[in-house]
Amino acid sequence: MQLVRAVGCSAWSGVAIILSIGATLAAPNTTISALDKSGALDSSDQCAAQQSCIDNYLWSVYARTPKIDTIKVPQVRKVKIKRKGKVRIVTKTFTTYVTEDFTWKDPAAAQHAGMSIIDYVIGGMDRGFRLMLYHALRAMDAAGLEPGITSAFRDDYRQTLAAGQKARADNSYHGGSRHGGYGHGLAVDLVSVKGATRSERWASSVELWKWIDAHGKDFGIGRPYLDRDAPHVGPIDGKEYMSHRGGANTEQAVLNKKRHRLAHYVGRGSAWHKRHHFALHKGPHLGKRA
Repeated sequence: MQLVRAVGCSAWSGVAIILSIGATLAAPNTTISALDKSGALDSSDQCAAQQSCIDNYLWSVYARTPKIDTIKVPQVRKVKIKRKGKVRIVTKTFTTYVTEDFTWKDPAAAQHAGMSIIDYVIGGMDRGFRLMLYHALRAMDAAGLEPGITSAFRDDYRQTLAAGQKARADNSYHGGSRHGGYGHGLAVDLVSVKGATRSERWASSVELWKWIDAHGKDFGIGRPYLDRDAPHVGPIDGKEYMSHRGGANTEQAVLNKKRHRLAHYVGRGSAWHKRHHFALHKGPHLGKRA
């Protein structure tokens, strides 16, 4: 009898838990109904006032994006060359381009961190930066650019899995430990998912990056490295952007540095000229005295 009661209580507890989860998912404070299948939001935009809705929108943009890239892979091979009439064997490095599917990397990093993929990828970014991205991405959606996120928060472990051009593990603005780690990610990689083929999506991505260069500052975001790392986007008031494209202050600092170097070399040249002039005239003067 006690066993029957225990089973009955367990069954009712399970039902209660299921009902509780259902009520939580249906809670009105997460206006996920504002999102359609494309990730766009309705005109009322009640979502902007709720962090959970902002995060779900950013997640929808991330989830719809293929995680495929072309990376450079160096290969070292021995080749024969003819030099001065003799055949020699030398080692040369050749670069080949390989298509990489890195879909597995963020889930692996999330598992390593012991959290869900959405909490890891989206929750790891700075809250203020998430709000900037939300408004900017909505504007891109409205412009028909169909933005996608290939990479958002990355901790030190995730950075070690990254391939190609990248910062060292602890120094990534995506969320490296030197810049605050989890909750302080200030970088995201943006592309366009518009197009049926990779070449079409690449052309659409170029248009999206041009749009960011033209309108991103209205939303507080920009591309610090331009086409050297085209998808990389961060806040324009952040240290990374300011150090590379910080406007008048950075330009003035670079100009001052150039002037300092020029003055240094001019000073060295002037001192050398004086010494050289003295050396040229020292001999004849001494000769006359002798």
